[in-house]
Amino acid sequence: MSLFPQKSEDSAPKAPERPAMHTSQQPAPEPVQPQAAPAARPQPQPRPAAPRIEMPRPRILTPEQHLERIKAQLAEADKIPDLIPCEHLGKINDVPFSDVYITPDKKCYTWAAKSDAGLKVVTFEDYPEFLQQLEATFDGRNRSYLLTYHGRHYRVERTISGDGPQFCARKMPVTVPNLKSLGLPNGLYKYLLSLSGRSGLILLAGPTGSGKSTTISALLQEYLTQKGGYCFTIEDPIELPLDGVYLTPTGELGLCKQTTPPDGIWQEGIKSALRSKPRYIYLGEIRDPNVASEALRAATSGHLVLSTIHANNVSDSINSLVKYAASSGISEEMAFELVANGFLGCLHQILSGAPKQISVTYVFANPDLSAGCQVRSMFRNGKLNLSTVMEQQKIKMDKGMPLF
Repeated sequence: MSLFPQKSEDSAPKAPERPAMHTSQQPAPEPVQPQAAPAARPQPQPRPAAPRIEMPRPRILTPEQHLERIKAQLAEADKIPDLIPCEHLGKINDVPFSDVYITPDKKCYTWAAKSDAGLKVVTFEDYPEFLQQLEATFDGRNRSYLLTYHGRHYRVERTISGDGPQFCARKMPVTVPNLKSLGLPNGLYKYLLSLSGRSGLILLAGPTGSGKSTTISALLQEYLTQKGGYCFTIEDPIELPLDGVYLTPTGELGLCKQTTPPDGIWQEGIKSALRSKPRYIYLGEIRDPNVASEALRAATSGHLVLSTIHANNVSDSINSLVKYAASSGISEEMAFELVANGFLGCLHQILSGAPKQISVTYVFANPDLSAGCQVRSMFRNGKLNLSTVMEQQKIKMDKGMPLF
């Protein structure tokens, strides 16, 4: 028998019972197990360094080195047998010619003066120096540029053929010729002078090399000499020398300032001209819609505007002007109306024969806008059948009769 009484399992102390969980209570959430860290991404291997290629620097030649290289090239070309005879001439500024063509093989061609278009191979006493300056003046961007060689201006056009660069250099006159010396009919000469006080667009058309710029410049010189006033030109490049002061028979003055398009933008040059309040505006060439629309706007705002355009005849010239104006954002009907309001006259000239002689066809509109005009009415109706009107005006002009 044990001295201590044994406790039964029922009499053993029990842990306090937890209160019963109500059915609405949620069970305690399970403890969140920590996630294993993601495996480290493999680091990209550095690329091997590219092999360094030493590029030779372009050699910049001095003018003297450039000239020596051209002389060496010409000497090598002379060693090649050629069945075409080459005519040796004096210094290039002293030789009378209009255009010289230089091919990639450095050969020179000029008009042979035996027919309308035949050429001959020539060389000049100072040809290496001329060619060196011709190449050096090119700025790498503008293919049309002006070369001044020993005081003589050349208008240059640089193009790329399959064999390399080639050039066409036009020798510009040292002075502007007198309008009478160009061979215009006397009646036409007098009528053109009578338009100096009018406003509108005088357009001179013709193919390349037909003397358009020379005729326009001679007409402008006549206006400045006879009537005076301020002339603002926009040319690219500047061709004949018009810049300066002119004395009229009455003692008044004429002033001409020749400019180039700002940054090559012709419409900006025209806007500058309009702000300068000139009497005459000369645009070297109408070559895009913006120039055409700005020229017509100037012509309808009290200025006498003169310009050139490439075309085969008078009707094609006016049609090109309308197409240009319509391409600037207006309808063709509005373009015809704009041309009708701004048009003053159009001349088409060609040079033919040996020696070359000028041949001109023309049509003019009545300078008085308040009076009736058959030509303006035809434009407004979109008709360019001008042959009958042109023939009638020519007959009147030859007989010394007034056109209107």
